[in-house]
Amino acid sequence: MTVLGAVFRPQNPPELLREAARVAEATGLEELWLWEDCFLESGIASAAAALAWTERVRVGVGLLPVPLRNVALTAMEAATLHRLFPDRFLLGVGHGVQSWMAQVGARVESPVTLLSEHVTALRALLAGERVTVSGRYVRLDAVALDWPPATPPKVYAGARGPRSIRLSGEHADGTLLDSITDADGVRAARTLIDEGRAASGRTDVHRVVANLLAVTGPDAEARLAAERTPAHAPKAGVAGDAHAIAEAVTMLAEAGADTVVLQTTADDPDAAAFLRFVAEEVRPLVA
Repeated sequence: MTVLGAVFRPQNPPELLREAARVAEATGLEELWLWEDCFLESGIASAAAALAWTERVRVGVGLLPVPLRNVALTAMEAATLHRLFPDRFLLGVGHGVQSWMAQVGARVESPVTLLSEHVTALRALLAGERVTVSGRYVRLDAVALDWPPATPPKVYAGARGPRSIRLSGEHADGTLLDSITDADGVRAARTLIDEGRAASGRTDVHRVVANLLAVTGPDAEARLAAERTPAHAPKAGVAGDAHAIAEAVTMLAEAGADTVVLQTTADDPDAAAFLRFVAEEVRPLVA
């Protein structure tokens, strides 16, 4: 069965998150996703609040930009949330937007190398290992968490280009694909992920989370067109009613997405209403 989630976009004021989280909980939405976009809202702080305000819904951060974060800090925060809210926190990390990383003096020469080193060390720390590593960017000297989670959470890697997607298959537990990807892109990503998994001998389950730009309402077509960029694949995004959006979700699922996360446009005036629409109108139409 396809897992269905939705995003509370950080273009919404933080004080609206409580209502959105409670709507996600009350309507039975499976996953509520948050973004750590510069320079809007903290992914970890928002996730902690949303988890505390709810009891059931899984909360994901997609994604934490690794150039901003020492891997030990990422591991400490993730372990804390996982112990406080077992099996409800979903952790995604990625390159971040390079222009934003440059603005804060954190841009690196090889984002792919940094992500590889960060994910490898992060998974080891969350597994309770004592880690010593001297990489190009990640350097740890006998670092171990005092409070590792009993069962390490899965680490998802956000990926767009072929090298990053293959890396995700090799090093991460799952892959986050952003909303520029259509069904053909999901199929291509699955092939690259499998290549990475084969190269590293991975045989565990690797989940793919695909984001879908989904717009509803009387002006949906115009809002979708305004949100799309040249980077979007020709068939990425959908505008229409619940049936049209459910059909688009099904296409991504059939292409290989285990989870589809719906995101509305940045100018959507009512984030909580969108979450309710996803849970109550789209969810019943998705197998």
